[in-house]
Amino acid sequence: MPFRKISRDVKLAAAKLHEQNILSLEQILDCVGFSESTFWRMIKLWRETGDVVRHNYGTPGRPRTLTFDDVNYLLRLVKHRPDWFLDELPILLSENRFISIHYTTIYRELSRAGISRKKLKKIAKERNE
Repeated sequence: MPFRKISRDVKLAAAKLHEQNILSLEQILDCVGFSESTFWRMIKLWRETGDVVRHNYGTPGRPRTLTFDDVNYLLRLVKHRPDWFLDELPILLSENRFISIHYTTIYRELSRAGISRKKLKKIAKERNE
């Protein structure tokens, strides 16, 4: 059977029906409509954690190198002097914020913040006028 999301309520009802011996396993599986292996996996999770679904806490992937304050500092630097090159910004961050990062990380963080090369050129051009 292909992957499909089974609601927490259905899983919880099946677990309680099984624990209280209200219905047989065949009747429970017929009612809820999932396989026996899914049922036993869900029961194992129920016994280990007390819940029938897995909870993913936190953000997936690697933690960010720069904190929110570091990114704000970087944005202030760029707004103050948009004519700085990307290879100059890591030096400023290491001297002022004690963070050692690569310039590609700075480029990615600036991109996430909505700052592009085009915007930097526009800000620099406005400053020269």
